[in-house]
Amino acid sequence: MPDNRHVDHRTTDHRTTAELEPHLDHLAGSPKDAGSVELLVCRPTKGTRRLLDEAVLDTEVGLVGDSWSTRTHKPPHPDKQVTLMNHRMVQLLSADPSRQALAGDQLYVDLDLSVENLPAGTRLEIGSAVVEMTGPPHTGCAIFVRHFGEEAMRFVNSRTGRAMRLRGANARVATGGVVRAGDKVLVHRPDRLW
Repeated sequence: MPDNRHVDHRTTDHRTTAELEPHLDHLAGSPKDAGSVELLVCRPTKGTRRLLDEAVLDTEVGLVGDSWSTRTHKPPHPDKQVTLMNHRMVQLLSADPSRQALAGDQLYVDLDLSVENLPAGTRLEIGSAVVEMTGPPHTGCAIFVRHFGEEAMRFVNSRTGRAMRLRGANARVATGGVVRAGDKVLVHRPDRLW
């Protein structure tokens, strides 16, 4: 359910690569098998963000109320229905949740999103919903650069950053349900039975 907290779009000082690199060990220390939802964000229209306490994930429209399914004149890409970002990474860019939301993702989690830990096909149980990691890379856009700077973009898209999916990861909703801030995120790997 939306709580209509205002998202501040003002730009602030951007972090440099030299400021971000010393935090790689902290980023790599995110939980691998059981994490948590730290921030939920809805993008009702292009350029707008709404912080949520709870969201509904749906197999057809993604995050209910989000503009994913209506953002372009082309049909939406089914493997880019929902995006996740490591919350530790976005916290390095800003301590303010309203500024963190400007990264443009919907689920900010304390979880190791790396390609090695969560290859395509891995499922995440979040609240009563299940999302499945997909293959397309999530590399960011000019909006990310505007809010967090060129150096932050280069850092998250470096060889290490891409392997760790520091810019984020794409997923699709496999089972609809309710997700709340603070919910656990449980990893179900393809080689293990549910």
